[in-house]
Amino acid sequence: MQRSRYSVLAASLAALSLVATACGSDDPADAGGPVTLSMSAWTLSSTPEFQKLADAFHAQNPDIKVEFKEYDATNYDTQLTADLAAGSAPDVYVLKNLKNFVTYQSGDQLLDVSDVASSLGSSANGLANYKAEGVTYAVPYRQDSWYLYYNKDLFAKAGVQPPAATWTWADYEKAAEGLAKGLKDSGSPAKAAYQHVWQSTVQGLALAQTQGADLISGDYGYLAPYYKRALQLQQSGAQVDYGTASTNTLQYQAQFGTQQAAMMVMGSWYVATLVAQQKSGAAQAFQWGFAPAPQRDASTKDKPVTFGDPTGLGINAAIDEAKIAAAKKFLAFAAGEGGAAALASIGVTPATLTDTVTGAYFGVAGVPTDELSRFAFTNHDTKAENPVSPHTAAVQNVLRETHSAIMSGSSPVEAALDEAGKRVRSEVLQSK
Repeated sequence: MQRSRYSVLAASLAALSLVATACGSDDPADAGGPVTLSMSAWTLSSTPEFQKLADAFHAQNPDIKVEFKEYDATNYDTQLTADLAAGSAPDVYVLKNLKNFVTYQSGDQLLDVSDVASSLGSSANGLANYKAEGVTYAVPYRQDSWYLYYNKDLFAKAGVQPPAATWTWADYEKAAEGLAKGLKDSGSPAKAAYQHVWQSTVQGLALAQTQGADLISGDYGYLAPYYKRALQLQQSGAQVDYGTASTNTLQYQAQFGTQQAAMMVMGSWYVATLVAQQKSGAAQAFQWGFAPAPQRDASTKDKPVTFGDPTGLGINAAIDEAKIAAAKKFLAFAAGEGGAAALASIGVTPATLTDTVTGAYFGVAGVPTDELSRFAFTNHDTKAENPVSPHTAAVQNVLRETHSAIMSGSSPVEAALDEAGKRVRSEVLQSK
């Protein structure tokens, strides 16, 4: 979704004016007094987006400083929830995905930021996900979408045509078959594809691309074609099997970055990771690009459907009132064009996309600039992986176990999906 640079900047100025009016001149941020905001973060050593946002904001607002409270990435929500309950959570905190948004919102742990949201208009993709009963409780600063990454050198070695913007899953399967044969014939040990162990790699795309699919319905038959395809690819040897990937704790970065696989479906955050790893030597040097995720059929070729949750910022409802204006000013910056351009300059996909932001993104050394990569970045319909509902987290827990049962071969596809539906209806929805 695009807007002109000038309309975004005008909206940002309006937001700052609104904040100043709402809070009055006694606020330290308005009066010129220094304010220090605390903000949640994780893996600061290898996740540069947090410091980048803080530094870019501070450059424009020298009297407001953002400092971080670091959490464990894997246990982020658990640890943050404990801090919120104990009254020790930071002033501003990240909503890592949509799965737990309702928990924070319904627990009165987020401040109303509808004024900030209204200043963003339609520029911030994923904004509507943070609204409940007419009130907005967070704003998105990132909007990841899932792409198909491909190794141009391995495709050439196997003699297979690289992906196109119009690829369907049938095209993907045909390419995987060709890659498996071509790479073997060339003496390359690489697999045709790598599919990571997360449930997202199957369930996210199935939910997004299947018309009428509903995560909370208790009916998961729509997942069957996607699971059967994944099982067929691992059974044929085109990709590493789930058991091997799980037992050996394979890392998707290493599988693609060291040319163990010619293609991989993964989130847009991997662009920045691969660029950085090729620069540092952690990944090998090879030509690569990214394409839209393969589609269910040709009907969505003009605007490919994919999935991905936004990453949002909310204000702790227990924040010191004297800091509210500064916190809202930071949210307006992070979710607006200023923050988006800062993130794009390090290869992170922001929620706000304008021509200026797109230019900054493809100006990063190492980011592929071919036409297909640009198309994938600018033209897609991203559906939420975790539709906002009080039941989402519990349903996803059931489906995570289902994913493991199917991919490990311990349960047939239809039987596992039927059992998942029964469990969701009885344990989560409390219906038959």
